[in-house]
Amino acid sequence: MIKQTQKFVLFLPLQTKPQKLLKKVKKILSATLLTILSLQLTFAQTKLKTSDINTINTAVPFLRISPDARSGAMGDVGIALSPDASSTYWNASKLAFISNDMGASITYTPWLHALGISDIYLANLSFYKKVDKNQTICTSLRYFSLGSIQFTDVSGNPLSNYNPKEYSWDIGYARLLSQHLSVAVTGRYIYSNLASGFSVDGVQINAANGASVDMGMYYNKKVKLGQEMKGLWAMGLNISNLGTKMSYTHSAVTKDYLPANIGIGTSLKMDLDKYNTLELALDINKLLVPTPNAADSTQAWKTYSPLQGAIKSFGDAPGGVKEEFKEIYYSFGAEYWYDKQFAVRTGIFYEDPTKGGRFYATLGVGVKYNVFGINFSYLVPAFHSQTVLNKSPLDNTLRFGLLFDFDALKADAKNEKPATM
Repeated sequence: MIKQTQKFVLFLPLQTKPQKLLKKVKKILSATLLTILSLQLTFAQTKLKTSDINTINTAVPFLRISPDARSGAMGDVGIALSPDASSTYWNASKLAFISNDMGASITYTPWLHALGISDIYLANLSFYKKVDKNQTICTSLRYFSLGSIQFTDVSGNPLSNYNPKEYSWDIGYARLLSQHLSVAVTGRYIYSNLASGFSVDGVQINAANGASVDMGMYYNKKVKLGQEMKGLWAMGLNISNLGTKMSYTHSAVTKDYLPANIGIGTSLKMDLDKYNTLELALDINKLLVPTPNAADSTQAWKTYSPLQGAIKSFGDAPGGVKEEFKEIYYSFGAEYWYDKQFAVRTGIFYEDPTKGGRFYATLGVGVKYNVFGINFSYLVPAFHSQTVLNKSPLDNTLRFGLLFDFDALKADAKNEKPATM
């Protein structure tokens, strides 16, 4: 019996107007990179006063760190990006449209790698399973290790080493409402242990626990781009981390907000021909957390309930509407696939200098073969001014992720038959 084998070929001859097609792809990717470079040069020259800075701080900020190497290579865009196993983080409602029956992903992200630190990292495990053609369940586990820290007393004498850590566990449910629309809800348990067992000024520090929910919506529709080219346009909405406040002491008068966030995204996936696909995506995000007001001596913004704080966050900035718009941050990404086997990605992330100043470009590649796929992403630091933009903890960092396609694994198992004599 002759067993059929599958060859892994990355480059095959283009079938439809190859020169014209390649020019289009190069033009789009070149325009993206030139835009990134010009924006970096422009904002690097911006002058900023310390008094202008008014960042919004929350508990457990690790919940807003992208755990996905694919989106990490596209400027951290993902709300309306085509679905994959990491969609639980970005917008679980996308999973109602995923074609495979079951899949999983594992991602590893070094933290502060550029400073030579090797024991701080974010690890993420995601899994989904279609219940039927209309329903999908998903779960993910995110673990953030802060490495080993040497605690000292007020005189600088060493006390002991400690390993702070945080994690969250999600369970989600996505459902199709129509041929084009889906919704999802995700529940999350959060645990943060930064210095449990120690005390500061006689106040005992404890581990903090919390819970939150995500609510997502996703819409897509096939479109025609010209006479020959077809595409898929999508929009997404995701409200994430809306839940309880957290505190590390029992005596705390006020507790800290979770990094609740609302995001709107759109994407356009274009089938350039039989072998070539290009997807462009844009996300716009805003924290649903009250803005600090230095003029308010009562610090009333800390006393709201999570829902009150989310509502007030749309109009409470001391600088008025102008400052409210500065609290919006943007992600844009592009992804090119050849024969659904090899991908090239790039993107940009921008946040106003007065609200954190994160500004960086990203690059990455992906390879998919049969049962598994692997993604790499690299964060390129912007041209920083000492008075403007803060460096990202992921500057010059390579992160990677693995994806597993269990449908392909089942197909391989069915195709394998005992050899005949």
